[in-house]
Amino acid sequence: MANIPMPFIRTFAALAVTTATLAAVPGAAQAEDWSGQVTLYGWGAGVTGDFTPIAGGPRLSFEKSLSEVLEDLDGALFVTGLARRGDLVLFGDLTYSASSRSGLVPPGIPAAGELTMRSLTLAAGKRFDAGGGTTVDVLGGVRAWDIDGAVISPVLSVAPSASFVDPILALRVNTQLSDRWSVLSYVDVGGFGVGSDFTWQVAVTANYQARDNLYLSAGWRHLAVDYEKGGTVFDGAMSGPVIGVTLTF
Repeated sequence: MANIPMPFIRTFAALAVTTATLAAVPGAAQAEDWSGQVTLYGWGAGVTGDFTPIAGGPRLSFEKSLSEVLEDLDGALFVTGLARRGDLVLFGDLTYSASSRSGLVPPGIPAAGELTMRSLTLAAGKRFDAGGGTTVDVLGGVRAWDIDGAVISPVLSVAPSASFVDPILALRVNTQLSDRWSVLSYVDVGGFGVGSDFTWQVAVTANYQARDNLYLSAGWRHLAVDYEKGGTVFDGAMSGPVIGVTLTF
């Protein structure tokens, strides 16, 4: 993760400019102080789906039960951040997952494959009070992808990569169940043929307030993308349980 793809840099710079502009415009946020939170999650996510590195090349399938997904998983992590002033909400999420496996591809040729996926989601929007301890954030933004793959077999060895940016629309709903317990639900859709054909995401966590500014979370997250360009095809997803720690400020 030391080399940051250029689409990530451009996207982050664009959001920084947008954030500064919104903060400077009268009425963009109410006259309140900024607040925020940062969440660090461990994500038991492996890649499921089909990966074809080049047109006519071998197809490597990652279709596993949870235990098998974790066996294929080399590493996964995501960090989520949120800043708010009044009803203005800024949201960011960085995701990393690396998986590898070996097996047979048709017609029975041994092959080994690796797939690393990075995504950076940046969005801004407005918070609505739905009553009953529930808030709804309506967001719009982008998700930048960087996908690196490799397939090695006796007849073909290739290592394609793809970087692209998708527009997204998102909803983030936080429901307070008691003084210390809450449920956070997040869903987004995007792509629409701009970068990928389609991408979507769902995450749900139960959250416990351990201290004034410390929350513990557990839940499930699913992030999918359907991408095809220049003979490279990836139709798959990262999915699995999450455990996280949130600091608020």
